[in-house]
Amino acid sequence: MKRGLLKKLSIIGMGIVLMAGLSACSDSGKKANDTNSSKTVIVGLDNTFVPMGFLDDNNELVGFDIDIAKEAFKRAGYTPQFENIEWSLKEQSLNNKNVDCLWNGYSITEERKKKVDFSKPYFDNKQIIVTMSNNDFKSKNDLKDQAVGTQAASSGLDAIEADKDFINMIKDKQPSTYDTYDKALRDLEIGRIKAVVGDEVLLKYYIKQKGEDKYKVLEGDLGSEQYGVGFRKEDKELRENVDKALDEMKADGTFDKIKSKWFN
Repeated sequence: MKRGLLKKLSIIGMGIVLMAGLSACSDSGKKANDTNSSKTVIVGLDNTFVPMGFLDDNNELVGFDIDIAKEAFKRAGYTPQFENIEWSLKEQSLNNKNVDCLWNGYSITEERKKKVDFSKPYFDNKQIIVTMSNNDFKSKNDLKDQAVGTQAASSGLDAIEADKDFINMIKDKQPSTYDTYDKALRDLEIGRIKAVVGDEVLLKYYIKQKGEDKYKVLEGDLGSEQYGVGFRKEDKELRENVDKALDEMKADGTFDKIKSKWFN
């Protein structure tokens, strides 16, 4: 009798261990939206995108978009959790539910509208061209057969590809692409490329921090655009709550106060 009882207890114990293991596997596979029950929203960003969202000298995440997002989510009743992601895979990260939104100088384009649901536009931007100040270039037409860089899967890349005359003129008829604008600008400084196409917001802030005598912005630009927050198409309530919070912030002056902190 004792031997039979021990056998039964052993079988029961193995079943409990197996169920616990399956439960642990299930928990480890949770996606970003599983946190919505606790009102936590995971925000995807590129933490090198100055001054929108970046790591400062103390390795703290700061920036215009960080401040705006924190205030907007606070008003909407959510707690933001910021997650650095591979920006070239941003829409995939969003739709795979690794993050709940994209908020980091995210330009609204017709192509991106097919993949994500955008908030109302909240910031104006344009794509500009920057070179080193010791170069003789004055406009984009002076970049014939020159190496031009930009960030992969960025609106800067979209702008270059949309300007057929420009892309057919530059070296290899295609730009060099980088994981981050920071890497592109480093290659510009050492002469591997002769120009960088990117967001006016980022490039002018970078120039101001590094020294306005080192760089110059070429005449003209590659198009104007607006920033928005990207959401999954099914997350309409979240988008609407953020839109409402942003409207309130603009109406009561909070938005402009934060903007003046980062853009004087």
